[in-house]
Amino acid sequence: MLDIKFVRENPDAVKANIRNKFQDAKLPLVDEVLALDKENREIKQEVEALRAERNRISKQIGALMGQGKKEEAEEVKKQVAADASRIEELSAREKVVEDELLKKMMVIPNIIDPSVPIGKDDSENVERERFGEPVVPDFEIPYHTEIMEAFNGVDMDAAGRVAGNGFYYLKGDIARLQSAVLSYARDFMIGRGCTYCIPPYMIRSAVVDGVMSFAEMDAMMYKIEGEDLYLIGTSEHSMIGSFIDRILDEKDLPYTLTSYSPCFRKEKGAHGIEERGVYRIHQFEKQEMIVVCKPEDSPMWFDRLWKNTVDFFRTLDIPVRTLECCSGDLADLKVKSVDVEAWSPRQKKYFEVGSCSNLGDAQARRLKIRVQNEKGEKYLAHTLNNTCVAPPRMLIAFLENNLRADGSVAIPEALRPYMGGQTELKKI
Repeated sequence: MLDIKFVRENPDAVKANIRNKFQDAKLPLVDEVLALDKENREIKQEVEALRAERNRISKQIGALMGQGKKEEAEEVKKQVAADASRIEELSAREKVVEDELLKKMMVIPNIIDPSVPIGKDDSENVERERFGEPVVPDFEIPYHTEIMEAFNGVDMDAAGRVAGNGFYYLKGDIARLQSAVLSYARDFMIGRGCTYCIPPYMIRSAVVDGVMSFAEMDAMMYKIEGEDLYLIGTSEHSMIGSFIDRILDEKDLPYTLTSYSPCFRKEKGAHGIEERGVYRIHQFEKQEMIVVCKPEDSPMWFDRLWKNTVDFFRTLDIPVRTLECCSGDLADLKVKSVDVEAWSPRQKKYFEVGSCSNLGDAQARRLKIRVQNEKGEKYLAHTLNNTCVAPPRMLIAFLENNLRADGSVAIPEALRPYMGGQTELKKI
């Protein structure tokens, strides 16, 4: 959410940003917000003047009564009552205006970073860099669920009977492999200086409103019926929420955290053939990174975060690339975002396995996350998040890139301590 003062002073820049995000339907919001803001300020000014006048003339009542001027005192009382009635009327209108103003402000997108490429959707994202050499082996690579089934490692049919489409059972070495990847990711991020956290898996609506846009919430979140609780779509939601309505001491910044959680998502819409199996699902696990820092440090942390993901995947012999998300592909709260994509030898292309985002002060403004410096001055923090690893989607890349011609799967050295020393997975 933008600062209303910024919108008031830079309406053309706000409109240009909306156009750059190809959300022209939101353009009228800017003028509507300006009108509501003007009315709100006028109401406050009138209320303040009426209260001052009421206080002034109220003092006259006692003096008039003391002078025996009862009729004049009664007239003054009528004026005080009229002013009180007007203040009550204005205060009621003020609440309506402020609620409407906030509602509209929450829909206006954040100002994107000048470095973000302008484009309508993810088809216009820009490749930044490749890491590792993509390889296409001279043998056929089966679909990922077929690879898992060769190890008796997945059961989609049973999950469908139990929970419906979009769920899965992982078993045996494949289940162990997922747990190993997450344990390795945990230690990898601790080694990068992050504090390990396990957060609540449900959050209240006030936190949901603070960490994401309404459109994202509708597309992603599962609501707990009869409770003011939502299942988290990523641990970022819960982790950023832990700072709600807090004043942080500047000397304690940055907070660099890595969190594990299961994640739950609706995943609405039709899915292509490559998004079957365990690629696009309602439940998965993830190791996340979160940073809360000073505004001037967020660009540096942004680059450090996505590089952590690249380094992690490269230790597992998986080639990756980074994509700069274009303006039309950015969620409304994001200032800048980079996707990390892993190489799929079977598809002969890259696919998304993680995303790194700088949200500027948008979440901090919604959640009132402030920082106080040594002079006692307060300002809004910046928040960032990044996916270290999110199996089982990551398992697709792992299995395809480490599959051998005989159907076995090599286990990279970095992962062996978490797999009981195994160097490979063998078909059953």
